[in-house]
Amino acid sequence: MKTTLDEMQAFIAITATGSISAAAERLGLTVSATSRTLTRLEEKLETTLVRRTTRRLELTEEGKAFLECARGIVAKVEETEEKMSLRRQGPAGRLRIDASTPFMLHVLVPLVNGYRERYPRVELELNSHEGITDLLEKRTDVAFRIGRLRDSTLHATPIGSGRLRILASPAYLARHGTPASVADLANHTLLGFNQPESLNEWPLLDADGQPVHITPNIFTSSGETLLHLALHGAGIVCLNDFLANPDRAAGRLRQVLAAETLEVRQPINAVYYRNTALSARIASFVEHVKEKLGDRGFDEPV
Repeated sequence: MKTTLDEMQAFIAITATGSISAAAERLGLTVSATSRTLTRLEEKLETTLVRRTTRRLELTEEGKAFLECARGIVAKVEETEEKMSLRRQGPAGRLRIDASTPFMLHVLVPLVNGYRERYPRVELELNSHEGITDLLEKRTDVAFRIGRLRDSTLHATPIGSGRLRILASPAYLARHGTPASVADLANHTLLGFNQPESLNEWPLLDADGQPVHITPNIFTSSGETLLHLALHGAGIVCLNDFLANPDRAAGRLRQVLAAETLEVRQPINAVYYRNTALSARIASFVEHVKEKLGDRGFDEPV
């Protein structure tokens, strides 16, 4: 008996999600059906692909080898289907997009309706992660990343850049005063990230001309959480324009130490693997984002 594409897709889903139940939910199948599919696949291949324990599933060496082959086969089938679809009606199929929660909510979500009107045959799967994700492990087709890129195996398309500013709510400044110098920050509650530490380097210079690296009094993994903490008057924060501009424009946040703030911009890129088989879907979404954002960037409140 020959291995089927459905069996390969089920195996890929199991390895991607880490459990049979999660894979079943992703595939729209029952847990028992997904488990039977894995068992049937192993019987056909006459080998054990996955070791099952009470807590997790672990790939055997044979499973790792088969996973690599299965991914290539499924990707090639998707590429062929997409080419045939493009000949008829344009991009189609599922596009899995990953971004940090703030960028997803404040930049991408408002653009989804317009994209779907242009490309109704593309199914969007939107996922948010605060850290850097492995595109293959998370089955991500395109990710939007903020800051300097490190993975040279990824293809990057620049989307724009956003400036960093030091901000606080009017309520916080009314209670605690407005810092008049960089040194005054020592007397204030500072909001920052628990990881990576590089995000706690603010666009300021200390008395010795060195970059200011703050030690937060309140810290979190999410820029979205930092935004809401600042809006509720919890302290002073450093945020990217794409996240803070609407609240700055509405007066809910005020820039502090504006004269001392350096022109530091974080690049924003769409990234995906160079050998991806989903270029039409990716290109359509990335171009839509670039077109809607235009040349204005994120510098000024709109």
